[in-house]
Amino acid sequence: MSTTIAAYQLAPRIGDLAGNRERLVAAVRQAAAAGADLLVLPELATSGYVFASAAEARELAEPVDGPTAQLLAGVCRETGLTVVYGFPEAAGEVVFNAAAVVDGSGVLAAYRKAHLWGDEPDWSGAGDERPPVVQTAFGRLGLAVCYDLEFPEWVRLAATDVDVLCVPTNWPASARPPGERPIETANALVAGALNRVFVVAADRVGTERGVPWVGGSVIGGPDGYSLAIARPGDTEQLLVATVDLAQARDKRVGDRNDRVADRRGELYRRAGADDR
Repeated sequence: MSTTIAAYQLAPRIGDLAGNRERLVAAVRQAAAAGADLLVLPELATSGYVFASAAEARELAEPVDGPTAQLLAGVCRETGLTVVYGFPEAAGEVVFNAAAVVDGSGVLAAYRKAHLWGDEPDWSGAGDERPPVVQTAFGRLGLAVCYDLEFPEWVRLAATDVDVLCVPTNWPASARPPGERPIETANALVAGALNRVFVVAADRVGTERGVPWVGGSVIGGPDGYSLAIARPGDTEQLLVATVDLAQARDKRVGDRNDRVADRRGELYRRAGADDR
């Protein structure tokens, strides 16, 4: 059975809640027109990323079941899509860098980013719950947000027992050798290979308050190779790939090896690897 998975690389505008919601709805409709079953949108897609202060982050935050979730659930009912998107979550006095999974029935799950990057501790709490496994009509989803992807132990938790690892990201651009793909894109592909899962990383583009973004969105397969990858340049774009999610349930590598069965947990625990 085939499933069509998608990432939309877009450019939210800092502080423009109404405009950003319109951009998300347009992205969902474009993905639906392309036949997608699943769409992943960038980190903090509702608000923009470079907050001037914790107070600004609080002003732009919303509850998990807030206006954006309700709006997208309505569009999902019309289109049949399942959507993953990033947003600043208002949770009492604390704001979290969060991601939610929404379909036509409403919010299926939410996740709070555990590994905070740069200035994020100035406005965001750190999540302390392991990523959920989200059952959908077409398969099982795992969640991570941006910098989480650089911690293999956490990615293993997020990718265990799922078919697709959904990763809303905002990757700030940095220098790289000529002709090389962004290392962040490579990390996403390696995460898929090491865990034998599909990975959908939705990055953003544009320059926000002086910060340029990579635009490194990618859809990767369980073999670690890209199925769709963003074109170079500062452009909004939709990436789409039609896949057989059953491939992610087969953890074998060759005739004698298995990515899960070959793990030696007792050695890792004895070496204290869980604490490093």
